[in-house]
Amino acid sequence: MIDTFFAAAFGRRGLFDSAEARLGIATLATAFVLLATAPAPAHEVKAGDLNIEHPWARATPGGAKVAGAFAVIENEGGTPDRLVGGSAEIAGHVEIHEMAVKDGVMTMRPLADGLEIPAHGGVTLKPGSYHLMLMQLKQPLVEGGSFAGTLVFEKAGTVPVTFEVAPIGAMDAGHAAGQ
Repeated sequence: MIDTFFAAAFGRRGLFDSAEARLGIATLATAFVLLATAPAPAHEVKAGDLNIEHPWARATPGGAKVAGAFAVIENEGGTPDRLVGGSAEIAGHVEIHEMAVKDGVMTMRPLADGLEIPAHGGVTLKPGSYHLMLMQLKQPLVEGGSFAGTLVFEKAGTVPVTFEVAPIGAMDAGHAAGQ
């Protein structure tokens, strides 16, 4: 039947005459279907009771020495944990920061005692709120790239993560700018 179709469409026969050729085409077609229907790999890391979802950072303009990094951290356990530090291969050091509006002025400050991740709750590190400050950047962050880092927790310990780099101005892990 396929041979008849190709003969009618392309004016020739014999392209699929052998069993090997038909098997090869069937295998290739199956591979394409599996690739097309496979779920995208989850960008999530599990560490004890913690789930770290969608670690990401904003791209930076050339010459920038700092950048923000973000993630969602969920605690499924019955006791709180605390994010106390981190690292990134592209930064000299990482600090945990809070942004807030105080008396009509936006302020940003490091959290010396870290950030509590409540039991049966979570924290979203996002622009304009809690976030990681990547200090002393060694190179610009380029949209579409990624870099290795760690998050350090009091109970869960040091957790390796990969940060995906979103466009400059992205507001969430879906990379929607200006929302």
